[in-house]
Amino acid sequence: MTPVIGGAAAGAVLAVVALAFGFWGFILTLLFMGIGAVLGRAAEGRLDLAEVFDALRGRRTSS
Repeated sequence: MTPVIGGAAAGAVLAVVALAFGFWGFILTLLFMGIGAVLGRAAEGRLDLAEVFDALRGRRTSS
C-alpha cells in the first residue's frame, strides 16, 4: 500500500468516526491508530521499544 492510499484510508476512517461518534470518538480512534502504528513498527523490527522507553525515562538521548 502506498503512503497516499494509506493516508487517504486513515483520513476516511477518521472522518466517519468523527461524524458518527463526535469529538471524543475521533480522539480515541486517533489514539488507537497511533498505538497500532507504533506496535506495527515494533513488530517489523523498525522500532526498538526498549530504546524508546529509555529515552522517555531520560536514560538515553534520541540522537
